Amino acid sequence: MPLRVDIVSDVVCPWCIIGYKQLQLALAQLAGRFEVDLHWHPFELNPQMPPQGQDLREHLAQKYGTTPEQSQAARARLTELGASLGFVFDYYDGMRMVNTFRAHQLLHWAALEGRQTDLKLALFDAFFSQRQDVSDIDVLAATAGKAGLPAATARAVLEDARFADAVREEQQRWLDRDVYAVPTFVFNGRYQVPGAQEAETFVRVLNKLADHEAA
Repeated sequence: MPLRVDIVSDVVCPWCIIGYKQLQLALAQLAGRFEVDLHWHPFELNPQMPPQGQDLREHLAQKYGTTPEQSQAARARLTELGASLGFVFDYYDGMRMVNTFRAHQLLHWAALEGRQTDLKLALFDAFFSQRQDVSDIDVLAATAGKAGLPAATARAVLEDARFADAVREEQQRWLDRDVYAVPTFVFNGRYQVPGAQEAETFVRVLNKLADHEAA
């Protein structure tokens, strides 16, 4: 059966790539049951983040009240969980949180080119695994090239900000649907699942969805 999957996320959100990997495991368990049509949607964890970014530990302490010990424990947990799902989290001293509005503009364009998931995964890898600044135009253009998109066009898209208004409008649409945290998964436009659920949870949700749609 057709399955449209909308994922609202940010490329600097570790739980967003974790949730995606868990969903892929679930879909693998249900192989042959769904014809998946995947779409990524913009959400900025830190829309007011300045161009220079902010030290990650400082950011977490300021935004969430996280202590250094809690931050270290969380990074260790994410690193272990990522490894179990085939994703590398390379946390390091001096890692910075960055503004992602440019990245979302590039993803909007990539969707029009049919390479959105390729670019999204490449951006997760660039930020978490390759220690790259995904707010930087040079990094973003190069990452687009790695995802099979023309790097020169990617640079032009960012320099003239042709999709900036469209991204702002889309962000607002999801806020209007009460999506204030990511990742958020929406199946067939009706079934909304918040958070990076485990694969087994996604399997239960998708089986229930299929049964309901077939009824």
